[in-house]
Amino acid sequence: MGIELDPVAVDVQADDAFLRVILTDGRELAVPLGQFPRLRDATPEQRGHWRLIGRGEGIHWPDVDEDISVAGLIRLT
Repeated sequence: MGIELDPVAVDVQADDAFLRVILTDGRELAVPLGQFPRLRDATPEQRGHWRLIGRGEGIHWPDVDEDISVAGLIRLT
C-alpha cells in the first residue's frame, strides 16, 4: 500500500481545545482550536455543523463562515 499524496478528510471533531480531522489514510490531525478564532468562539452546536467540500479536501462550517483545507492543516502539524 502506497502513501496517499493528497489525503482527504473523512471525519471532523471539534471540542473546546482541538480540531481533529481523520484522513482517508488513517492519520488523525489534531490542531489547537486557538489557531481558528471563528471555531474557537463558536458554540459546540456550531462547531458540530460542518460539511466536507471538494470531496474531503476541505471543511466548511456554514454557521460561522469558516473554511479550512486539509493541506493547510497538514502544514500546521
